[in-house]
Amino acid sequence: MSTSTAATAVPAPPGGSSNPPVKPAASKAGRREARAAWILAIPFCVLFFMFTAWPVVQSLFMSFTDTTSRDLKAPFDVDFIGFDNFTKALEDPVFRKAAINTVYFVLVGMPLTLALALAAAVALDKGITRFRSVFRLGFYIPVITSVVAVAVVWRFLLQDPGGLINSALGWVGITGPNWLGDPNWSMPSLIMMASWRNFGTGMIIFLAGLQGVPQSLHEAAAIDGAGAWQRFRHVTLPLLKPTMLFVSVTTAIGYLQFFEEPFVMTQGGPLNSTISVSMYTYNQFGFGNYGLASAMSYLIFIVIAVVTAIQFRLLRERT
Repeated sequence: MSTSTAATAVPAPPGGSSNPPVKPAASKAGRREARAAWILAIPFCVLFFMFTAWPVVQSLFMSFTDTTSRDLKAPFDVDFIGFDNFTKALEDPVFRKAAINTVYFVLVGMPLTLALALAAAVALDKGITRFRSVFRLGFYIPVITSVVAVAVVWRFLLQDPGGLINSALGWVGITGPNWLGDPNWSMPSLIMMASWRNFGTGMIIFLAGLQGVPQSLHEAAAIDGAGAWQRFRHVTLPLLKPTMLFVSVTTAIGYLQFFEEPFVMTQGGPLNSTISVSMYTYNQFGFGNYGLASAMSYLIFIVIAVVTAIQFRLLRERT
């Protein structure tokens, strides 16, 4: 190597990196794009802070105070009472009854909804070949139908006397119960309605998951002598675990907050047999007990977080 060549050689930076320096023009362009992005995001950030973040912070503050409807003119001129609202809620017999009803609704309604959704998805994926789109639309229509319209139909089906379900049972010599007026049957009636109305969402998601299962795995299992049930149990279900996790989490969150069904169908009766935690919290807001209602809302939030964590623990994929 000549002396001139050696003198002009540029030593490599430490670590062997040879990346060229950032050009000033590219840096300015990046800053302009970042500035434009922030300008476009400012309206959303303002609306999010005003209508989401601030109400959440305010409700958390109210849950530790004795705020009532009389304090709206001076929301910060209230007494801090610590966890008294949470204690009062847990000691309230109606709240405990509402909690038991909510647990009953989730433990029975969620598995029923998931089973109906998975069965419908399997039928649409393998069994039903003609008019598949019609069936898919028909199963999903209740999800997008107004809950008021659904409630009117189901009250007509379940009313006693004269309801269509009891009339059909009478044709075979069975005397149907007072579905919405009997405390023993009112909650199962709401669970039937909720499962029928909501399984369409899970069905669509399960159907997408089923179509992602490689057909080659089923063919290999069939060659090894596995029957249809064995292939479903040992091939399909394990591969559907991420889909099952998503559907179960979203369904559980929705059912832990169930409100429309008792509010429209039974108004929480008879004898508080269908009142839910969300409905009782709504009633407390209506009574002006804002601090107590906020505490109840955060109790619901804590339960949802715990249930979601348990589901992730049980259903997540092991690495």
